[in-house]
Amino acid sequence: MSQRLQRMGDQVQRELSDLIRMELKDPRLGGGMVTISGVKISSDLGYGDVYVTVMGRELNDDLTEQAHQETLDLLNGAAGFLRQELGRRIKTRFTPRLRFHYDKSTAHGNYMADLISKAVKDLPAEDSYGIDENVTEQK
Repeated sequence: MSQRLQRMGDQVQRELSDLIRMELKDPRLGGGMVTISGVKISSDLGYGDVYVTVMGRELNDDLTEQAHQETLDLLNGAAGFLRQELGRRIKTRFTPRLRFHYDKSTAHGNYMADLISKAVKDLPAEDSYGIDENVTEQK
């Protein structure tokens, strides 16, 4: 990715996060906080793939996956409004069309951290030097 596309993606990410937080007043977004984890701009500046996570919801059951899909549908439905407002805020010749995707990397990272904490909890207790406290040295 060229430096120009990277700068454009960063600018779109900053402006979109502000627009979603301040301008998008939909009660269906109230279930969680929408965070933009990344934006990839196509080489012709025609499309912007926006990767979002929804904090406050877990990915463990089908009901929440349905809620994530509803959030994506809502954001994709508001993409025209967001593109129009984005065009007013950034001064470029073309404003990319926005496509929203759910970024599962945060949920997967939380799942892996939970697995690690469960595995570490089952280990025997050791002191800070890695020596088992219950074993005594004999000389």
